[in-house]
Amino acid sequence: MPKKRLGRGYGSGKGGHTSSRGQKGQNSRSKRPLYFEGTPMRKSLIRRMPMLRGKLRFKSRQDKPLILNLKDLAGWPVKEVVSVDNLIKFGRLPKEAKLYGVKLLGEGKLEAKLKVDLPMSKSVAKKLT
Repeated sequence: MPKKRLGRGYGSGKGGHTSSRGQKGQNSRSKRPLYFEGTPMRKSLIRRMPMLRGKLRFKSRQDKPLILNLKDLAGWPVKEVVSVDNLIKFGRLPKEAKLYGVKLLGEGKLEAKLKVDLPMSKSVAKKLT
């Protein structure tokens, strides 16, 4: 028998006014905040972090990978493998690329066969073979 879905109205079989959560308090809310830790015995995580301003300070960051096209690899030394470390070493990407990751897209032409150690699109995979 499937699990009853709480709080989806009287017709769901387990719903309605307070949906078995009680009337008030922390456990009656829909979710706890991202920074909730219970009762920490030492300084909480929020107090240990540097102060950030703005409304997104408690949101988790999900950055997309940096985009690199084939045309950006023009003049790449054939002996070197195309990897995040080498791209940073040769000055093609900033140091933050290690945090976000890199994805290779197929805009441009490939002049020489390269060894690539990056996530890539299907069009790049076709051009490399």
